[in-house]
Amino acid sequence: MPATSTRVCIVATPDSMASPISGLYEALGAVGELTAPEERVAARPRPFEVEVVGERAGTLQSASGLEVTVHRAIDEVDDADVVIIASMAFGHEEEWTPGRYPKLVRWLAERHGRGAALCAACTGTNLAAETGLLDGKEATVHWASVQDFRRRHPDVLLRPADALVISGQGGRIITSGASSAWHDLALHLISTHVGPSTAQAVARFLLWEWHQDGQAPFQVFDPPTDHGDAAILAAQRGISEGYAVASPVDEMVRWSGLAPRTFARRFKAATGRTPIEYVQLTRVERAKRLLETGSDPVEDIGWAVGYEDPASFRRLFKRLTGLTPAAYRQRFQVPVAVR
Repeated sequence: MPATSTRVCIVATPDSMASPISGLYEALGAVGELTAPEERVAARPRPFEVEVVGERAGTLQSASGLEVTVHRAIDEVDDADVVIIASMAFGHEEEWTPGRYPKLVRWLAERHGRGAALCAACTGTNLAAETGLLDGKEATVHWASVQDFRRRHPDVLLRPADALVISGQGGRIITSGASSAWHDLALHLISTHVGPSTAQAVARFLLWEWHQDGQAPFQVFDPPTDHGDAAILAAQRGISEGYAVASPVDEMVRWSGLAPRTFARRFKAATGRTPIEYVQLTRVERAKRLLETGSDPVEDIGWAVGYEDPASFRRLFKRLTGLTPAAYRQRFQVPVAVR
């Protein structure tokens, strides 16, 4: 291990969320007190020297309205080992608008060119992608941002099912998925720069978990309905209530009033899914709600959403969520006291 601290810069902008900035700052700053005995180095100062940086030093109002202290302006920083772009929120705009921070983008590219690891949490990957450094590289982003991100950055090899993706030369491009997946990012940095035992010690102390199942179990199927195709919208509305019908695709065709081939073509164009994919996702999403809030047997839930064969239902559920129905219930069921 190096005899000097790893210098970490957490990037703050007016679009940044305050909680991941403060969480990363406090967690990495506390590592020295939680370092596992076998990974301590007597001559080494604190494992991480952490500061918040931005285009200007001083007080910054984050996207949530909470104030964040920016310790140094990026013009003053040329000694970073790790740069982290925290999660962002875009308010009423709902998606990232490129070109907001050209000065910051140049600085990020320069730091990476001088050897710094470029890290991005959640929607912060949008800003990282503007450097061009993610082109041809694997990355992840918040699962709800996937469609918009792919449209803007088709050259990024997106792995949206993963909570943490390490890529680039020497593993120096690191991205994490939705919201609290910055925990995985922090644990990865601790494991890399201090050691895996210390990462586990921090996880135990803070009650953190690695999201080893990725983002798939957390994703919500929220299909588009603003596509302007009234016939397809009628089919969508019909299946949202009649998802358990025996021949769902035939019924969707009937609800649309279109010829089958025309329906299939227009449905894929409007929703981005084939009709059968749409039905499966709709049924599994309903099954997830039943697993979360009730105690009916898995077989009964499969039947309720349209699957007579329990084995087929289990296979489909596992393929779409990454978990078996039983494992999903164990992880996500609302506590009895709350229900």
